[in-house]
Amino acid sequence: MSEFTRHDIDSAPEKARPIIENTAKGFGFVPAPVALMAESPELLEGFMTGNGLFNKTTLSPLEREVLILTMATTVECHYCVAMHSAMLTRQGAGQGLIEALRTRTPLEDPKLEAIRVFTLAVMEGHGNVAPEVMQSFLDAGYTRRNALEVVLGLGVYTISTYANRMTEAPVDEPFKAFEWHGKH
Repeated sequence: MSEFTRHDIDSAPEKARPIIENTAKGFGFVPAPVALMAESPELLEGFMTGNGLFNKTTLSPLEREVLILTMATTVECHYCVAMHSAMLTRQGAGQGLIEALRTRTPLEDPKLEAIRVFTLAVMEGHGNVAPEVMQSFLDAGYTRRNALEVVLGLGVYTISTYANRMTEAPVDEPFKAFEWHGKH
């Protein structure tokens, strides 16, 4: 079991309290990852700031979710998979798309499949992407700016996926219906 403290507004370090308060307003509760990351206000602020920037990119909300779920299933972040499956469901994404992302299988939509494949290539190559992979991404309608936005998304979600796994963040009740278990 995790030895990290699941903070609330009262127990969190002072610098983390405004972030926890704001998150609680948005979700109606303090999600476990936020409560656990609050132990390091700098980590929590870094993730929240990065997430805010990622949400401002030219990638659509659906494309961002495809990237996040692709990464989350690859690094086996149980919390991220559950939460972002719920978010896709709320966005009205089809269950076929969500299931394909959760099972790491090709997507029917060619453009979404292109971002999934590109995300995996960036992860596997640690940023080194073969020219033909980049060209396929561009041919699908993405731009070089989008390629760099993928890097931003991966950077931001590396923070949360690693922290969630390290702290063993339990899946909160609103996301329980979307629980997922990877290989580990």
